[in-house]
Formats: sequence, C-alpha cells, structure tokens
Amino acid sequence: MITAEGMRLGGEAARRLAQTGIYTFEPGLTDAEFARIEREYGFEFADDHRAFLAAGLPVNVPPEEGRTWSRPWPEWRGGDLDSVRRQLAWPVEGVLFDVEHNGFWYEGWGESPADVTAALDVARRCLADVSTLVPVYAHRYLPAGRGSFGHPVLSMWQTDIIYYGLDLLDYVHQEFNEARGEVGEDWTPRATAPFWRDLV
Repeated sequence: MITAEGMRLGGEAARRLAQTGIYTFEPGLTDAEFARIEREYGFEFADDHRAFLAAGLPVNVPPEEGRTWSRPWPEWRGGDLDSVRRQLAWPVEGVLFDVEHNGFWYEGWGESPADVTAALDVARRCLADVSTLVPVYAHRYLPAGRGSFGHPVLSMWQTDIIYYGLDLLDYVHQEFNEARGEVGEDWTPRATAPFWRDLV
C-alpha cells in the first residue's frame, strides 16, 4: 500500500508531463509489473515514483544522434535488462570514476589509500551500502524506498550532483516546461538520501 500523498504527488507529476505533449504514454505499470521489476533489480520504488509510473509509462522517442542518453526513459516494461542495470549503476559508477581518475575521496570512508586500486576497493565496499537511486529520466534520479515520497530529484554526473526539482512534480516543471529553470526564493530543496546528500 502506498501513501495517499505519494499517490497524489506522482499522479499529478504524470498528468503535468502528459500535458506538455512531448511524449506518448503506454498504460501504466501494473502491480504485477512493479513486483517483477522490484524483484529483478532489488529495490522498491518510492511511493510518488511508483504512482507516476502507474499513471502512464512515458515512451522513448526514436534515439537522437550524439546524445548521451538516446533512450532516457528507463524501459521498465520489456526493455533491455542490461540497459536498465546500467542506468541503475550510473550513480555509483560515476563516483568510482571520480575516485579513479579525479582523486575524489569521501571523508566518511576514512583515510584515502595511496594506491588507486586499493582506493577503488574501499570505495566499492562503502558504496555497496549507500541508498539506491532509481532513474526517472536519463541521469535524473530519486531515492528508492516504499513508504517514502517527496524527495528532491537529483541530477547525477559523477560526483557533480545538483538538484533538479524540489520533488517529482517540481522536477517535471523544471525539465519539461517552457518556463523551466525559473525558481522562486522558496526553492530550497534538501536531499534526503544518506551519502548522496553530502555530495550535492
């Protein structure tokens, strides 16, 4: 059972996305499909993310040449399993890339080993315990977690992580509306996922 507020927030975000006319939609994911996806990939959707995908599944337009994400919407229904796994792994792989190539080290991991291979081993072990981030669109993510909702949407590019919406509804406005990027003084998102919030 998902929370009423999570259902409202996700449903409204789906409605607003549909109003833009940018994407077409397949019927939303069913309870059986959610169960299969969560079992297959080992996480549970946050309530608003689940309600968003239950209201209608956005369909990728034909791939565009030269774009990093030629198919930005995760293909939860019948898509390439490896493609979804790559999108799920993107946040952690980005941190590991910065550990290996850019000297990144998170102070919560303790003292950084001098050897890059050892540093990667420590980082991998520590990252195995961080909150799972679930792709919404391309490299925009929400934390996993049944019973939770209203998380800010994070844009993940290695350890360059920024807010892309106060919540899923605001994210749809920021990403897909003509007035995107316009925020008021009260636009003060606060990341909720441990570890990831320290990198924003």
